[in-house]
Amino acid sequence: MSEKTKILFLGDIVGRPGRHGVRKFLEKNGSGYDFIIANVENASHGYGLTRRNYEEISSFGIDAMTSGNHIWDRKEIFEYINDADKLIRPLNFPEGAPGVGSGVFKTEKGFLIGVINILGVVFMSPLIPPWELLKKEIEKLKEKTPVIILDCHAEATAEKMSCGYIAAKQGASAVIGTHTHVQTADETLLKNTTAYITDAGFCGSQRSVIGMDVDTSVERLVKALPVRLEVGPMDRVQINGVEFVVDCKTGHAESIVRINEVLNLKEEVS
Repeated sequence: MSEKTKILFLGDIVGRPGRHGVRKFLEKNGSGYDFIIANVENASHGYGLTRRNYEEISSFGIDAMTSGNHIWDRKEIFEYINDADKLIRPLNFPEGAPGVGSGVFKTEKGFLIGVINILGVVFMSPLIPPWELLKKEIEKLKEKTPVIILDCHAEATAEKMSCGYIAAKQGASAVIGTHTHVQTADETLLKNTTAYITDAGFCGSQRSVIGMDVDTSVERLVKALPVRLEVGPMDRVQINGVEFVVDCKTGHAESIVRINEVLNLKEEVS
């Protein structure tokens, strides 16, 4: 049996267009991956994650879900997060926060994969700096598996890049940036062992402002008023993410490739 595993990480799923687009993408391509991770903090109408949408996304074949600063936006999250065995919230919330900041998952081939989620602190709401917590968490998970995937959910490019080097030094297999929804063109292997990209992008409406309706987004910007943002149309959906191959014996990544596809979903909304 090959000791290499192919992993797909999907950028932030935004609302119904993102969910339907991901379902359609995975119906065609999902069998080509051994393990699939998606950031889901915007999956329910752009804000948070309902139990219904958690179960819906699980049914697509997604093995692990990461999140970010919008994890608590749907208050029902408090009712089910402790039972949602695929869902991870940022590690650096204060002690006593519900849910978990990391998890170890088993693939169909029997490989164990560790997944960690952290939240950046630059230009974000005040939170515990994650760096010492991250180092300890990587060390802890490495007692179980050499394959460690990190979702660094942060605003500042420099912070995410620094996070990549911090985690690479600790032996992480991949560091994938999320939150800003715009896919960056800097995929690389740090230290020749750690797959990295500053931002994986997002899965959602293509004709939008990072997944949200253009008109309301522009109105809020120009008028500087608290206009409610709505999710963009779902006739054309972009799927952003990265795929990478990891040696499960060493935990070293061997390649990383960006995914940027546009799907026509007109038939789904007609």
